[in-house]
Amino acid sequence: MTVELAAPPRRRILGNEVLLVLGLSLGQSAIYSLVRIVARLTDERPLSEQSAALNVSQSVRPWLDLTYQLLGIFFALLPVLLALHLLNRYPGNAVRRLGLDAGRPGRDLAYGAGLAALIGLPGLALVWAAAQLGLNVSLVPSALQDTWWAVPVLILAAAQNGILEEVLVVGYLMTRLGELRWSVPAIIAASALLRGTYHFYQGFGGFVGNVVMGVIFALVFLRTRRVMPLIVAHTLIDVVAFVGYDLLPDSWFDWL
Repeated sequence: MTVELAAPPRRRILGNEVLLVLGLSLGQSAIYSLVRIVARLTDERPLSEQSAALNVSQSVRPWLDLTYQLLGIFFALLPVLLALHLLNRYPGNAVRRLGLDAGRPGRDLAYGAGLAALIGLPGLALVWAAAQLGLNVSLVPSALQDTWWAVPVLILAAAQNGILEEVLVVGYLMTRLGELRWSVPAIIAASALLRGTYHFYQGFGGFVGNVVMGVIFALVFLRTRRVMPLIVAHTLIDVVAFVGYDLLPDSWFDWL
């Protein structure tokens, strides 16, 4: 006699899936970021006297460092492939559902560039204000060696951030929360707060700025159902931050 077990409800399956995908990616980053901000706030030094470095060298040997950088970018994108694979199962064609296709390249680039300007310029003002108030750490966007491959790697790192964050935190998470019958305000809040939380290591200014960015990006996705313009915008913002910091003279950043 064969006993057939009832399949678990789809909502439970999707809920567990979301927790696992985020636990392997940006949800994990959010937890570490909360621990880091607590550590910073309980440090003897004020928050404004602490620093956080991005894109740091992994080896003093340039070719080995390049290998580590490229491997880090590659493996950081695997959760994106996992999310797309899972979306293809319930139901199919995740690329089209999330607006990741190249069907509107001109419009996506223009929309993305506009978003980058909308977010980036006020973001600089917020960074400056947070620094003046002692609410942010000192950010070092690039700490790579002075090598021929530094700028290309920084551009790839910016693209990696754009793809990882916008596909997971906007496209995947908002799609799944919608299927779990969350309300629209709750979906927007969850996406924006997650984005802010994994940037909390930067300080309170980084948290608030990224929550605002998250709300704007979530609203754009609800309107367009495309993450490609968001990826373009995020990549452009990070390219300016990473490459600009790497190429411009140190004196240009003294005002921060």
